[in-house]
Amino acid sequence: MSWNEPGGDKKDPWSGGRSANDDVPELDEMIKALQKKLEKLFGNGGGSSNGDNNSLKGLGLLVIGAGVVWSLSGFYIVDEGNHGVETRFGRYIGTTQAGLNWHLPAPIEQVNLVNVKQQRFIEVGYRSNGSGDLVNGGSVPKEALMLTKDENYVDVRLAVQYQVKDAKAFIFNVENPAATLKHVTESAQRGVIGGSTMDFVLTEGRSEIVAQIKKEIQDVMDSYKSGVQVTSVNLQDAQPPEQVQNAFADAIKAREDEQRLINEAQAYANDVIPKARGAAARKTQEAEGYKEQVIAQAQGETSRFSQLLTEYTKAPDVTRKRLYIDAMESVLSSTNNVIIDVKNGNNMMYLPLDKMIPPQNVNTNTPVVNAPHVSSATVEQPVLTQNTNAPMTAPSLEHSTIRGRQNDMRGR
Repeated sequence: MSWNEPGGDKKDPWSGGRSANDDVPELDEMIKALQKKLEKLFGNGGGSSNGDNNSLKGLGLLVIGAGVVWSLSGFYIVDEGNHGVETRFGRYIGTTQAGLNWHLPAPIEQVNLVNVKQQRFIEVGYRSNGSGDLVNGGSVPKEALMLTKDENYVDVRLAVQYQVKDAKAFIFNVENPAATLKHVTESAQRGVIGGSTMDFVLTEGRSEIVAQIKKEIQDVMDSYKSGVQVTSVNLQDAQPPEQVQNAFADAIKAREDEQRLINEAQAYANDVIPKARGAAARKTQEAEGYKEQVIAQAQGETSRFSQLLTEYTKAPDVTRKRLYIDAMESVLSSTNNVIIDVKNGNNMMYLPLDKMIPPQNVNTNTPVVNAPHVSSATVEQPVLTQNTNAPMTAPSLEHSTIRGRQNDMRGR
């Protein structure tokens, strides 16, 4: 039969067999029991006054011990690369550096440790696991798809790396810095992509777009005083939507072929044009040289003629003879004829040495070695054999002049 059923003994099984109607011990009895336990713990006294003193002494020691333990709990260590942000009843009081530090223990002061060297990152437009592999295909269309300036859709995926530059601002100024940074990144990304064309985003504009997005993110986070420093923004991928990728790949291939042909044509032009310019410059210089040569010769001839005219005016006969001698010398200087003047003879002999001696062995300016009956031999202009006793005519005068020059040369 249950203890609370009719007919039972009304005893509570959890009260040690006492009846439910027994009186509950009063509060003063419980306190007296606690005092007795403390007296046993710290030692029994001789009387009631000694017991009270021992109880107070024990309580004092207990309080002191608890205070010491409480004070020691205020020591804490800040690891290298971390900063400690101390707060007193939730209000900021200071930032501690790496090492052993102390603060008033809880609940008066608390410390929040912030790693300021850790490289944190967020992903926009895709998701990956810790090893870098994409999760569920990677793409998050709600974040990745956006409209360009020329009204085309493009799939863009960004990875933003950041670290804490101000631990106080990171804790107090922004409630959720990572979520705030992600929203700011999406906003900056859509603004930059929306101001660019699709070809610019997918081809040559990647580096410029990344730099502009990073700048806008940092400006906004600084305006929030978030204590966040954006270290890098990486454009993981930028491509057209999956539905039009094949057509876009064909367009890219055609553009690459166009650029290749342009480069080949430019290379050919760079090879041919310098050669043509060099040949044209050479022809121009040759023409200029020929021009200068003709002008100089004409000026020289004119000057010489003017000088001869002056001399001819002064002495016509002498000048005429001089011109004749010069003309004959210029005409006959290239011949191989030899004239031998025999001493005390009236005639001169003409030897066709051009038939007897090979031309390469004849020096027209070297005198011939004297023979027994030869007084001199030089390569000179051919002169007809004539009698020295004949009357002196102009040709004989010229011949006499030539012989006089030969004698002068032998005298030297």
